[in-house]
Amino acid sequence: MGGVRGDVMRLGFIQTTIMEMGQSPGVQGADPAMWVKSRQFTGRIVTVSNAKIFSEPVFNYTRDFPFIWEEMAIPVTYQADRARVEAILLDAARRYAVDSGTMAVEAKNDLKAKFGVDPIDLDPTVFYRITDNWLELTVRSWSARTASAA
Repeated sequence: MGGVRGDVMRLGFIQTTIMEMGQSPGVQGADPAMWVKSRQFTGRIVTVSNAKIFSEPVFNYTRDFPFIWEEMAIPVTYQADRARVEAILLDAARRYAVDSGTMAVEAKNDLKAKFGVDPIDLDPTVFYRITDNWLELTVRSWSARTASAA
């Protein structure tokens, strides 16, 4: 919100207070400058005018659907055993991620009732990306969100 990423600490009528997080690598050069180059808290508490709600998108990770995709990318050589790497990634994702079979049924039903869509492909998945130097395998799985984020 207003160029600030983080967890919402207070929501008032005129302003929102956010505990700022560092920026992702894709936007680390953007204003305002960040000194924490990961999605960890910077220590700054930022107050943003709620006027931004009317001019910029506001991302809420918990209001309508309390789950979000998480990804982990692993580069491997073209000679690597891709099937084995994929199996290891899927095993880890199934072991540590939200189990899509037991994912809150109420959350899925709410999504369908509010937007008329069924969540699809909820099981962990591995995607491949070809680069000049390696093959990148990215595993994607669900993560539960428990706090509002801006």
